[in-house]
Amino acid sequence: QVQPVESGGGSVQAGGSRRLSCVPSSSLYRFACVGWFRQAPGKKREAVAAIYQSGFGTYYVDSMKGRATISRDDSTDTVHLQLDNLKPEDTAMYYCAGTGAGHSTACETAFKTGNFRFWGQGTQVTVSP
Repeated sequence: QVQPVESGGGSVQAGGSRRLSCVPSSSLYRFACVGWFRQAPGKKREAVAAIYQSGFGTYYVDSMKGRATISRDDSTDTVHLQLDNLKPEDTAMYYCAGTGAGHSTACETAFKTGNFRFWGQGTQVTVSP
């Protein structure tokens, strides 16, 4: 079964940046809609950003607007999540998720509901004060 594979997590000081990446475990599969979610210990999972195809639609949670940028590199089918001006409260496990979507509105709905078919194992981002 295909699975998103995340990379790029690590430790950073407040104000710093991290770039997370996500690729399908099989090059034979492409997710039309890719989302990033995060979950901190003791907290509910939170949507961060999502992208439909090569950027025909991009979606962000309000708290990350201006600090997160999602993009897709079609040559490698890699979805990147650039995180800037990180804060200690951004510390969490970040998960990449993928699903099919026939239209950007379906991707937006998946982003808002968290209804993605495939989920990665996560990559930890830790922001120190």
